[in-house]
Amino acid sequence: MSSELYACIHAAEFPAQALLRLRTDLQSQPVAVLNGRAPQQTVCALNRHARLRGAVLGMTRLEAEGINGLLLLPRSTEVEISASGVLLECAATFSPHIEEIAETTAFGCVLDISGTERLFGPSECLAERLRAALATAGFRASIAVSANYEAACRKAATTRGITVIPAGDEACALAKLPVSALNLAEGHQETFVLWGIRTLGELAALPETELVTRLGAQARTWHERASGMAKHIFQPREPVFSLQEFCEFETPVEQMESLLFIGARMIDCLSARAAGRALSLASLALNMKLDGGGFHHNPIRPALPTTDRKFLLKLLQLEIGAHPPPAAVVALTLHAEAGQSPKMQLGLFAPQTPDSSQLDITLERLKALVGENRVGSPVLEDTHRAGSFRMEGFSVSGKVSAPAQVSPRIALRRVRPPVPVHVVLHATKPASFRAQESRFDVLEAFGPWRSSGSWWSKDQWDAEEWDVLASGRDGKSVACLLVQDRRLNEWRLEAYYD
Repeated sequence: MSSELYACIHAAEFPAQALLRLRTDLQSQPVAVLNGRAPQQTVCALNRHARLRGAVLGMTRLEAEGINGLLLLPRSTEVEISASGVLLECAATFSPHIEEIAETTAFGCVLDISGTERLFGPSECLAERLRAALATAGFRASIAVSANYEAACRKAATTRGITVIPAGDEACALAKLPVSALNLAEGHQETFVLWGIRTLGELAALPETELVTRLGAQARTWHERASGMAKHIFQPREPVFSLQEFCEFETPVEQMESLLFIGARMIDCLSARAAGRALSLASLALNMKLDGGGFHHNPIRPALPTTDRKFLLKLLQLEIGAHPPPAAVVALTLHAEAGQSPKMQLGLFAPQTPDSSQLDITLERLKALVGENRVGSPVLEDTHRAGSFRMEGFSVSGKVSAPAQVSPRIALRRVRPPVPVHVVLHATKPASFRAQESRFDVLEAFGPWRSSGSWWSKDQWDAEEWDVLASGRDGKSVACLLVQDRRLNEWRLEAYYD
């Protein structure tokens, strides 16, 4: 008994499946995919509804246009590459050993599932779970399980549904398949037709020596494949995990509702793929290819990683509403970064805290009202300009730092906005000043501390700072910071020392 066991996935009409996977609005319509350059385009893939209308593979564009209600879409290599990556990623959840099969208008891959019985049960259970996972990702595929690599490939490509071939019954399982399942050259296939050989069982019944004598050494490979005894060196490759979805439109899209419809399906797929690996979506990057060759970028970063589809869709809607694309969109790419789901242990009698997703939605709505540079977390800038800061997006790091043990020190309490004052100088030093209706006599003055900068922009500054200790009429003393704007020749009270 062989310890090898393979599961072959065969997704027929892959160009059509790749285009319709995210376009749920077109899945119920007859769709045919055209390949080649106009006007010599031919149908390379179609869905079941198109077959019912009479469409067949290989028909010209002119013939396809004569079928009433048939929707014609151009083939997209980028969409197929993105869809094949999603299919391989889905298959990798069942086995890390995957070998891709080169096909023309179909996509196939083979999984080495030997030793997975303890994880997924018998081969029938694994095949059913694998097909259900592919259907959830938007693919319709046939699956064949066999101890022989070639037998699994031939059976999956020519039958529908799930097929499990018991070990030793490969020849019987392949006997009724047509000779065309071997993908022979046209001349060799015509030879077998002239000989009256139409099935793999009839080919396997021929004597191998005489067959090789007449057709050459390659006939031995055909005979072994037809008998279910062909050997294969399995060459697996590890699929790259990348949370990305791509959709290309047949006509430029201008309405935001159409973009959100496709974006909702993309978010559903990304959330499901991340949840399958016990991950969440930490950020989203929406890239739009515009009509005319331009690009438009919209970043979305929630405060906490999440897989809440409705919440992410709402953030997407607010982001596109605040920063709409300047032109019609011809292609849409949604890339996500994975993150760990936040874990919070609530007390039995502790009150329920607000949902973190409401914070992100509230922040986005505030940005739409007051402006993006007025909402967020203040961050000090690396400059000598007093009180200089910028606003950055609010985020939660999840790290709790212990409070540092510091010794008491003097604190500077800023006055915002600064209070204009009238200063009386004596020997170039402040002697007294009046702030609003109060008058203070300066007891001590230390300075000036001069600073200037940004001479190359409109926001330049040139200031002198004085640390003064003053006394009011009521006898109370204050320690404050007086600043002279040398450009405007104005004095301001900017801070108090506590």
